[in-house]
Amino acid sequence: MRTPYEERKHQEALRWVKGMEKRSSIVQRKSKVVQTTMNNWVPERVHKVVSRSVKQMIELSLTSSHYIYPIQVNDAWSLKEREEQVEARLKDYKRTAALEGAGTGAGGIVLGVADFPLLLSIKMKFLFDTARIYGFSVEDYEERLFVLHVFMLAFSSDEKRKEILRRVLNWEHEKEGVKDVDWKTLQLEYRDSIDFVKMLQLIPGFGAIVGAWANTKLLEQLAETAQNAYRLRIMGY
Repeated sequence: MRTPYEERKHQEALRWVKGMEKRSSIVQRKSKVVQTTMNNWVPERVHKVVSRSVKQMIELSLTSSHYIYPIQVNDAWSLKEREEQVEARLKDYKRTAALEGAGTGAGGIVLGVADFPLLLSIKMKFLFDTARIYGFSVEDYEERLFVLHVFMLAFSSDEKRKEILRRVLNWEHEKEGVKDVDWKTLQLEYRDSIDFVKMLQLIPGFGAIVGAWANTKLLEQLAETAQNAYRLRIMGY
C-alpha cells in the first residue's frame, strides 16, 4: 500500500514516461537541425575532448570507484526522506556546476573546452550518489550499467530515447542482455544534446553567463530523469 506521497510521485513518474515517449516538439526538432549544422562550426578539438571524456567517463564508471564518495544512507528511509536527500544533493551539485560553468565560460574557448570533462564528472558523481540514496549498490556492475543508461536517457535523441527508456523501465529483464555501453553512440548523443547551449559558452564574456545557466539546466534535466527512473524501479511501472 503506497503512502499519499508515494502515490503522488508514482503518478508523476508515469506522466514523465508519457512525455518521454512523445516525439519532440517542432521547436526541438528544428533546434536539432540547427545543432547538426552548427556542429560543423565547433572546433575539432572540442569534439575530440567530448569523445575522449565520454569514453573515460564510461570506463571509470564501470571499472573503478572514481565516482563513489562517502555519503550517509539509511536503509530505513522512506521514499520521501530519500528524495529530500536527493534534492539536497542536487542543490549542492547545481551550485558547483554553476560556479564551474561560469568560471570556464569566462575564459572563452580554451577553458570552455575544459568544461566538458569537468561537467561530466559532476553529473556522474550526482548519479552515483542518487543511486545509493535510493538504495541501490553502485558496487555492482549491473547497477553501474543502469546508472549509465539513466545518463543516456537524459541526453538521448528521439531516435534512441524510446529504446533506452524501454531498457530502463524493464531493467530486471533487460539487464541480462546488456553487457556494456556503446560509448561512441553515447558520446554522439551527448554531444548533440548539449552543443547548442554549450557552444555559446565558448564566447568570451558572454560565455560566463551561459556557462552557469547551461550547467545548472543540464544537471536539472539529469536529476529529473534519474529520480523518475528510480521511483519506477522502486514502486513498479
